[in-house]
Amino acid sequence: MFLANKAILTAAILSLLLAGCGGGGGLNNDINNGSGSTGKVTYVPGVYGPEADFKNFCAIPRKGIDPYTNAAYPDKAGSKLHEQLWLRSWSNRTYLWYRELSDVNPAGYGVIDYFAQLKTSGLTDSGAQKDKFHFAENTADYLQQTESGVESGYGISWSLTSNVPPRKLTVAYIEPNSPAAVAGVSRGDEVRFIDGVSFVNENSTDALNKLIAGLYPMSAGEPHQFVMEKVNGANVTYNMVSADVEIMPVRNVSVLNTDIGKVGYLVFNSHIALAQQQLISAVKQFSEENIAELVIDLRYNGGGLLALASQLGYMVAGDNVIQNRFFETMQFNDKYPNTDPITGARLQPVPFYDVVIDYDRGVTTPQALPTLGLSRVFVITGDGTCSASEAFMNALRGVDVEVIQIGENTCGKPYGFYPVDNCGTTFFTVQFSGINAKGFGDYADGFTPTETPLYESDIKGCAVADDFSHDLGSQSEARLNTALYYAKHEKCPVVASVTQLNRSGANRLLATSSAEPVVEFKLKPRNQLLDNRINMPIKPLE
Repeated sequence: MFLANKAILTAAILSLLLAGCGGGGGLNNDINNGSGSTGKVTYVPGVYGPEADFKNFCAIPRKGIDPYTNAAYPDKAGSKLHEQLWLRSWSNRTYLWYRELSDVNPAGYGVIDYFAQLKTSGLTDSGAQKDKFHFAENTADYLQQTESGVESGYGISWSLTSNVPPRKLTVAYIEPNSPAAVAGVSRGDEVRFIDGVSFVNENSTDALNKLIAGLYPMSAGEPHQFVMEKVNGANVTYNMVSADVEIMPVRNVSVLNTDIGKVGYLVFNSHIALAQQQLISAVKQFSEENIAELVIDLRYNGGGLLALASQLGYMVAGDNVIQNRFFETMQFNDKYPNTDPITGARLQPVPFYDVVIDYDRGVTTPQALPTLGLSRVFVITGDGTCSASEAFMNALRGVDVEVIQIGENTCGKPYGFYPVDNCGTTFFTVQFSGINAKGFGDYADGFTPTETPLYESDIKGCAVADDFSHDLGSQSEARLNTALYYAKHEKCPVVASVTQLNRSGANRLLATSSAEPVVEFKLKPRNQLLDNRINMPIKPLE
């Protein structure tokens, strides 16, 4: 996947990776004196040493020049315990739910395994894990992905609706001009075989490794064979060669002629800087054609730049509706009610940006954004609607724009984090939540579409399953069709759902032997720049 304006995004990430090293408490160790030699460090229950006493002291220090900063690596000779105690102090200072952390003795854990202990075991109201977003990644791999801005693949976004045999993997959408588009792959195609291995039923480690290798090629130029079943039941073989694929974040922009007048519709798949001009062009088109209603399809949008979400909110509503109210404000733990614990800056709300932003330089421009002046918007959602997309919905509700939700529960991510590197690993721990102008941000179980909202995280609308039998933007597609029905009748259809098609191919394949342990198949996570709240600092143009 391609990330537009990658230089400023990489710079922003690097600044975050290098931040957050301060803070502290009382000394609990005989520690390094800063000269580069190491002293003895010990774990003392209940006592947290300053992060700076442990930061960059590594069991295996990196040597040489960091290609991303052109400076020497900051690593110094240390130990595994240095790394663990840094994680412990850093988490105690910045973790959103630090009061819910057990003070675990690092002994017996590796660094990554110890980090896994440094998160809350608390549950949401639905019984799900409160913290589903705690992870670590190799820093070099993370920055390479950020800097390169591309991923080798076929230009397919997948929907995994069953991760155990019999598995079900469906094409959600494809990128234009991608290997998949050239080969003729379509939305709704279901994977049967990859390189001769049954995706539906094979369960061995060797088979799963082959499936993953085919789905996620390591580089461009890899040939792989897919057998997929079309919506009409026919099996088709696709021979595709992986390539570096550029994504199109805004697509299917159209004005639909309906019984209630003109309805604007667009699919918005990622809050990246490339989308800014595409969204502006779409809003100008909708304004020129004087649309009566707007449907924004966010079902596959995992998030990204928060400033871009605020720009879209402004373009939907405009000054007369927003009336100087803010888009979102960040809340950290109770140790930092007024300042950002990572940057040290005083907390300021994210505004509804009303101008074009130069994302390359991180500054606003004098160019005003077009607006629609709507007091209502339809939002199509799925379980992949996350983070900045949820913030967009929450922010509009905070300024009294009526949001009608069509689809299914969103993922439930009112949280964000600053990625921080230590000793070659980048750690992501939840550090803030976002609230709207009315002070609401408690949607850890996602936003739920319902005709009879009972809770603040319930949104008026209709629950509708994804309809892979129709193209996105088709008025026959179940979710868009339901939005249009609701716009006309102010209620959901009697049956606002679709049944997943019973594919004949699935019935022809043998079930996995019950003697084999069932292995859950997981799709590779997307780039965190696409699935997070990236609160990139935006400054006024000087």
